Amino acid sequence: MRRTLSKIASVILGLVGIFMLASTLFPIFSYEISTRDTFSNYLSPVPEGDMVIFEASGDDLTLASNWFEGGAAREDFANVGNIDYYTLSIPKFGIENATVSVGGEDLAESLIQYPGTALPGKMGNTVIFGHSILPQFFNPKSYLSIFSRLPELKKNDEIEVYYDGIAYLYRVVDLVEVDPDNLNVLEQRWGDAFLSLVTCVPPGDPRKPRRLVVRAKVVPPEK
Repeated sequence: MRRTLSKIASVILGLVGIFMLASTLFPIFSYEISTRDTFSNYLSPVPEGDMVIFEASGDDLTLASNWFEGGAAREDFANVGNIDYYTLSIPKFGIENATVSVGGEDLAESLIQYPGTALPGKMGNTVIFGHSILPQFFNPKSYLSIFSRLPELKKNDEIEVYYDGIAYLYRVVDLVEVDPDNLNVLEQRWGDAFLSLVTCVPPGDPRKPRRLVVRAKVVPPEK
């Protein structure tokens, strides 16, 4: 009887282990397959001899200064303006009035505006970082998971920003993927007011981290 119970327990534990492993790996592989064609046109080809594989470095990715190699340092994230934060909403995911910190860098506490980028509604590119984990653990009120579903955004989806008493509506233009040493997505474009939302992909996979950038453009107010 004991042997039978022991075998049953072993089988159950084995099945639980397989389920947990599958639930972790499936979203990662699913992301890679589903986005292979979507982003292939946006990634610059790299000669095979120059290929760099970005392994998990042990950097704390809840700190925004660790996200781009050669980008802003920790001291650059200090706020030099009069406004410490504003809010962002993505109706498609039930994200309402999420705090965007101007001058902070702790992504476990809020979304972070990248230093040196335009403020919302102004000409230029407002760049906002947000953390992500496995999509099955997405919680619109948790800043550790808040951008986990960002890859699901489509062209013309809406993003709302409330800054300094003014509401701005943005519509998604496109999505691109870059390696952590590609700083081009942080550059300013002065032709209009743009918004770039940035997170790590595949969500929950630190082995070869890339950056997903959702690019949106402000919708002019109706007269």
